[in-house]
Formats: sequence, C-alpha cells, structure tokens
Amino acid sequence: MSVLVVFIATCVFAQESTLRGKVDVVHKSKQRSGSENVVIWLTPLNPSATTVPTPKAIMVQKDKRFSPHVIVVRTGTDIEFPNQDPFFHDVFSIYQGKPFDLGLYESGTTRKVRFSRSGVSYIFCNIHPEMSAAVIAVSTPYFATTAKDGSFEIQHLAPGRYKMEFWYELASPSELSSLSREVSIDETPASVAVTMHSSDIPVSHLDKYGQEYTPEKSRTY
Repeated sequence: MSVLVVFIATCVFAQESTLRGKVDVVHKSKQRSGSENVVIWLTPLNPSATTVPTPKAIMVQKDKRFSPHVIVVRTGTDIEFPNQDPFFHDVFSIYQGKPFDLGLYESGTTRKVRFSRSGVSYIFCNIHPEMSAAVIAVSTPYFATTAKDGSFEIQHLAPGRYKMEFWYELASPSELSSLSREVSIDETPASVAVTMHSSDIPVSHLDKYGQEYTPEKSRTY
C-alpha cells in the first residue's frame, strides 16, 4: 500500500489562479522511493475560450534511456524523439494511446509523432528492451508532472470548478479512476489528501512484433 498526499494552494492574479501542490508517494517495495512522475490534470467543468500556451515536447534517447521518462501533453501536440546515442534506435508504441512505429533511425537524427487522441502511450525501443517511457495525452491545457520531491504547479487557471485526475505508472486503472474528484479553484487556499495503492510492478512488454526480446536483438547496437 502506498499513500499519496496532495497539498494545494491557489492564488488569483489578473483573473487567473495558480494551483501548487506536493505529492508524497509511499511505495510498497523498499526498493522503490521518490515521488516523481505522478501526472495531475484539471478539466474545466465549464470550459472558456481562454488561450493557454502549449510548451514544446521532446523525449530524448540517450544512454539507452528515454528522457524524460514521463511526458504529459495536450491532445494534438507533436513530440520529437531525437536519437543522441552513437547507435541506432527503433522507437514504437503499440500499447494503448497512440500506436506508432518510427522504424530504425541513426544517431543525430530526429523523428516526430503527433499524439492526436487522449490516453496513455507506452513507448519502447525494439532493439533495447530496457528502454521504456510513457506519454499521457489529455484534452485540457491544465496539467503537471511531479518533481523528485513531489512538488507540482499548474498555472493560468480561471476560477471555477474542475475535474481533477491522476496517473501513475505503478497504479492500477481502477485505483486511479477512484481518485478522480471535483475541485473548486478560487482565491481561498485548499488542500486535498489522496490515498493510493501501488503495486510497484513495472509494465512488461513484448517487441513490436508481439514476440519476446532475444539476447541477440538487444546486442545488435
């Protein structure tokens, strides 16, 4: 069992609010620690025409790792996948979310994917089975990912009512669904406490052909 506690404060400036919080994840396994990569997003229950800037999104391949490990974007955002390793990568996603296959591409090159529908896309390399990441596409511009200390901030919020949702890689879909709730954003400080049960079991996967990875394949590059 793990406990996730969120402390939220809001302030109003020029008819906008900033939601700040902190997530504390207590892991089931003693081998796991830290409170990063929890995704929080707010969907307005009464949408307005407010324009919110959309940041550029990049997921780098370096040292046989995807960095960052988790990215949250608004639906319709392009994400660049530059290869900064001195060998080939073969990036793909066939699990939920946005399916794609970037094929084999060399060091110093970049390929791009538009995440055109909401959902969670698990990202892997067909050559290096140890590489994994997740892209969470949401239909709202109000989102954040926690830092190592569990802190997060969501800016440009108009006062009003929102649906708050969470995603965490080691939590079950049913558990995450049970955490959704309505929150009100105004000038009055607020706090929310959430208890989350985490299995601490990483996502397992096959290669893009639906087969087990072989030692020969992982040593090719």
